[in-house]
Amino acid sequence: MTQLQQAVTIGAAVLATVLTRFLPYILFPAGRKTPPFVVYLGKYLAPAVFGLLVVYCLRNISFSAGGTYGIPEMIALAVVAVTFLWKKNMLISMASGTILYMILVQTLFA
Repeated sequence: MTQLQQAVTIGAAVLATVLTRFLPYILFPAGRKTPPFVVYLGKYLAPAVFGLLVVYCLRNISFSAGGTYGIPEMIALAVVAVTFLWKKNMLISMASGTILYMILVQTLFA
């Protein structure tokens, strides 16, 4: 990459970062009512993304073919669900499930 290409790449990254940080404040200034579509997205987009993430993470598990039969994944998923219902915190529940899954696949199901 030439120096000009590097400078353009860095400039584009900076511009994209600044734009994504300040665009909401420009489009939705304080004191103005938030459009209903944006409120709808704020309410339903995060759960939809996490649902998609669960499907993506579990898509290649084989419950019938050899290996672990999906046992560590199901244990970690149960821990995520129970932890979320208990603490109501996505970060804690995802971290606990991920840590438990890594421990299971590297020790018990290695």
